[in-house]
Amino acid sequence: DIITFSAAISACEKGGEWVQAVQLLREMAHCRVQVGSITYSAAISACEKGGECLHALQLLREMPVCRVERNTITYSAAVSACGKSREWLQALQLLCEMADCRVQRATI
Repeated sequence: DIITFSAAISACEKGGEWVQAVQLLREMAHCRVQVGSITYSAAISACEKGGECLHALQLLREMPVCRVERNTITYSAAVSACGKSREWLQALQLLCEMADCRVQRATI
């Protein structure tokens, strides 16, 4: 169920196991378990911890396609992933995108 999958993805995030986190996210869709923004945020954060900006961005971009709303937390996780990977231009583009989409930026 969603609680079990989300807990497992969060554990992967904390352990820096981004590949496993993304695989679990894909497995959720395969098992027809509803995926939400919290679960995506954990998977994006796992990518950030692994220095995987491109995978984090891929997850952020697929959220609307999967009918999952992007929010401050998901954008912040993606911005952090870009920062850790030294993809400064991409991080700035995400901040602009947040403004364009009227997502409130948080002070971190």
